[in-house]
Amino acid sequence: MNGFLSYFNHPLLKFPLLAGLATGVLCFLYFLALYALGVPPLGNIRVLDFGIVIIMMVATVWYYRKYVGHGMMHLWEGITICYVLNTIAALITGWLIYFFVTVVSPDVFAEYVANSKQLLLDSKKQLTDQFGPETFNQQWQKISTMTPGVLLPDEMTKKTALAVLPVLIISLIFRKQDYGVFRQP
Repeated sequence: MNGFLSYFNHPLLKFPLLAGLATGVLCFLYFLALYALGVPPLGNIRVLDFGIVIIMMVATVWYYRKYVGHGMMHLWEGITICYVLNTIAALITGWLIYFFVTVVSPDVFAEYVANSKQLLLDSKKQLTDQFGPETFNQQWQKISTMTPGVLLPDEMTKKTALAVLPVLIISLIFRKQDYGVFRQP
C-alpha cells in the first residue's frame, strides 16, 4: 500500500491533485453562491466557474516551475499538471453538486429540467425546420427522462472541452527548458 501511495507523492501528481481538490471545492462554493442569490445554479452562468479553474491552473503551474523545477519546466509537465487539476476539479465539483441536488435540494434539478424544456420549446421551430420533428421528439424525451446522474458526466465533458486551449496556452507560457545540451563547445 505504501508503494501505491508513494506514487501519488511525486510532485507532478501531488500538487495538481491538491490544487484540483481545492479548485473543485471553490467551484462548488460558486455553485452555492449562485443558489444563495436565487440564480439557477445549474444554468449557463455556472460555466463562469471555469475562470476559477484557469486561475488555479496558472497558480499551480507557476508554483511547480518555481519550486519544483527551479525555474525550468517542460511543456508536457505543464499539460499534465493542468489536465490532472482540471479532471480532479471536475470530479469533485460534479460529485458535490450531485449530492447537493439529490440530498439537500432536489428542487434545483427540477428547475434545471424545467428550464431545459423551456429552452427546447423556444427553439422548437428552428430545430424542427433544420433537423425534423423526430429530432425534437428525441431531445424532448431525453430531457424528460433526465436524472441527476447526468450531472457528473456533463461536468467532466464541459470542463474537458473548455480546458483544451487554456491548457496549451498556460503550458506554453510557463514552459522554460535548458537548451544547454544543444550548444556546441
